Amino acid sequence: MPLPDENHLSVIAETYRLLGDPTRLKIVLTCLDGPIAVGDIAKATGASQSLVSHHLRLLRAARLVRGTRRNKQVFYQAADDHIANMLADMVAHAMEEHEPHEDDDP
Repeated sequence: MPLPDENHLSVIAETYRLLGDPTRLKIVLTCLDGPIAVGDIAKATGASQSLVSHHLRLLRAARLVRGTRRNKQVFYQAADDHIANMLADMVAHAMEEHEPHEDDDP
């Protein structure tokens, strides 16, 4: 795989910085199953609606989620399959059983 240029590296680093916040990560994970309203995201994550809205603004700006307006509500979902697949892989990796390797410390 070719190494990304500096601009793309900055975008990748900013993406991981945003996802490094547990509340934002929970919000994006909640959006993986399809469109979900802000109030339902707040319930699922245990965060206030105002905090969820603040984080969603940041996540939308970074193209990690997208919103679709239906009447007076906005429903959010993962921005695209790249984001959904990346996070699904990260969750699967974190949840798999870890088998020690020879070079692991005891």
